[in-house]
Amino acid sequence: MTLSAYCQDATVLEAGCGEGYGADLLAQCAKTVIGLDYDELTTKHVARKYPRVHMLRGNLVMLPFADQSIDVVANFQVVEHLWEQERFLAECVRVLRPGGRLLITTPNRITFSPGRDTPLNPFHTRELNAAELTELLVGAGFRVELMSGLRHGPTLRAADEKFGSIIQAQMDVAVSGEAWPTELLAYVTAVTSADFEIVESDVDSSLDLVGVAIKP
Repeated sequence: MTLSAYCQDATVLEAGCGEGYGADLLAQCAKTVIGLDYDELTTKHVARKYPRVHMLRGNLVMLPFADQSIDVVANFQVVEHLWEQERFLAECVRVLRPGGRLLITTPNRITFSPGRDTPLNPFHTRELNAAELTELLVGAGFRVELMSGLRHGPTLRAADEKFGSIIQAQMDVAVSGEAWPTELLAYVTAVTSADFEIVESDVDSSLDLVGVAIKP
């Protein structure tokens, strides 16, 4: 995990932790990992399944933490679901200690919704490209340390050739409500983190954006 190095011996908040597996991975190197999610069933699940994660229920635009109390905020594949992105980032600035970092990933708008003003994914409120994400972070008061991109490795590139686009194939199934094709399901369930590459060149062609921002 490339981003885990920023969490070494730190107090880490995963804002919008979902199922909790990511927060549990960060707990391998962090001093403390706090998971935050709004869904009550999700918070109960995480608390039960991942005892290393200190789980709380709360709203991302009203983070239940004191000023300057967190070393690292992790926000993975969440900001695109938020209606108040600027307000969330302002809250991140508030709770981070000086020199603290925000680790953020989000789908690249150029790749996921090309040529559109609104996202193709019905569960996304606003998608961003690298320049837009940078502008959002700087506007909130962050200094952007790194803006990189996530791409498919060799195995997933082969799947793209087979299915046309494995990402689009998944979205089509999700929107249609139909059962997953057996072969597509097998590809998706076999994916691991090793099947992706993080690159710093030609970020606009990447699948996801991977940003690291510092609170001055």
